Amino acid sequence: MPRRTERGSIRIDPRLIIGVVLIVGSTVGVYTLVSGLDDATEVYTATETFTPGDRILESDLVVERVRFGAADVRYLEPDALTDGGLLVTSTIRQGELVPLGAVDEVDRAGLATVVVPSRGALPEGVVRGTVVDVWSARRLDRGDSAPPTVLVPEAEVAAVIDSGGMVDGDSRSVELLVPRERVAALLQALAAEDAIDLVPARPEADR
Repeated sequence: MPRRTERGSIRIDPRLIIGVVLIVGSTVGVYTLVSGLDDATEVYTATETFTPGDRILESDLVVERVRFGAADVRYLEPDALTDGGLLVTSTIRQGELVPLGAVDEVDRAGLATVVVPSRGALPEGVVRGTVVDVWSARRLDRGDSAPPTVLVPEAEVAAVIDSGGMVDGDSRSVELLVPRERVAALLQALAAEDAIDLVPARPEADR
């Protein structure tokens, strides 16, 4: 008598399973290889033309993936855009990639950069972007000094410079963004070797 086959049983050819595994493995391998070769960088493109003085926000931009090769990326990337947006310093045409040199965090119009040497350790928390008051005490005869006064209110720190690669606080200088009408007074105080100190203008939490 012929052998009876149990109803509902399914026999799968092992060669079919092996074939499926090989196809899946090949697909995953190709995807991994292509992903590894994709060195494109996400950068912003302007959705309209912007001129100096405009403020651009994330909603004004679209992200595009661009392959720059070994060249340095000199265009605005998504992680470099602040919540408050950026100010346009030179014209950006619609559809153009946004150059880093065409945007800034602050309006530098009417500002000049002055490097102020630190007399001692800088106050804690004074970093790039900190707003400080520049206090000055005029040097008098016989080593005395006049009462200190605010020479430049609310100057912004553009950079903190370690002189000679040293880490000691006494060796640091601060690059300040100063209103042009206060530059002459600050330079005069520096030339006269007046005592100059930087004091944070407002608490970090208020910034």
